[in-house]
Parts: sequence; structure tokens; C-alpha cells
Amino acid sequence: MSSITESVDVQVPVSTAYNQWTQFETFPAFMEGVVEVRQIDDTHMHWVTRVGGATREFDATVTEQHPDERVAWKSDSGPTHAGVVTFHRLDDDTTRVTAQMDIDPEGFAEQVGDKLGVLHRRVKGDMRRFKGFIEERGRETGAWRGDVPPPGSGT
Repeated sequence: MSSITESVDVQVPVSTAYNQWTQFETFPAFMEGVVEVRQIDDTHMHWVTRVGGATREFDATVTEQHPDERVAWKSDSGPTHAGVVTFHRLDDDTTRVTAQMDIDPEGFAEQVGDKLGVLHRRVKGDMRRFKGFIEERGRETGAWRGDVPPPGSGT
């Protein structure tokens, strides 16, 4: 299992960065290898990825989400992974977006790629592309401001 942490500072207010991140179906615009993300309901998504010629499909669940603070998820099928993206206000127009992920690559090619640092470079590139995507637009493409409490919180 690999643990990856990458941060990027974006020149937009925290609510703009957060709102854009909640638009999961736009992920293919800035995430390498992501072909499609289909949002099934408020907390469930179906992903289609293509890496090194191999197409993978899997489902994921948002396990915790708090506006302008964090979005956490875990895979329900396919490659085992989980993570959280946090949003930190640096000033009125600058936000630090940090992605922390644990990924267990599936298959020989993915495991070799992981050992060679491919996953780390991909996440770093995805964060840079997110920065370009949101800064170029200057505003989000949509927003979901719902709150998803962590599992077992009783709320």
C-alpha cells in the first residue's frame, strides 16, 4: 500500500476551490487517466479509469464531507484506495488544497508503476492541473454544499 500526500496553493477563495472539488464529474478535465466519473447520488460515484492501456471500473463512497473543509472517500470495489482532500484558507483569495491517499495498486503493472513513483507523479500532476483548471476559470462549475458526517458519528 502506498501513501501519497500532495498540496497545491490555488489563487481562489476556499469556497471556490471546495465547490469545484465537489463536482466529481469534472475530474476527467484535470485528472490523468480518469475517463469518467458518474455521480450516482450524494455520496456514491462510479469511476472509469485507463492506465497503461488497462481500463478499470470501480465504485467509491464519500465517507465524510464538510463544506470548505474536507472531502473523504473510500473505494467500494476495484483497487483498494481511500483518501481525503482538505481545504485551508491562506488568505481571502488563496487556498491550500491537500490530497492524502492510501492506494493498494491492483495487478502487476500497477504495482511496478507504484514502485517506480508513477502514482506519486500522477497525483502531483493532477493537483497542478486542478490549480490550472480552477484558476483559469476563476469560478467553480457548480457546487454541492451538503454535509456528510463521518461513519459512526451518530449524526
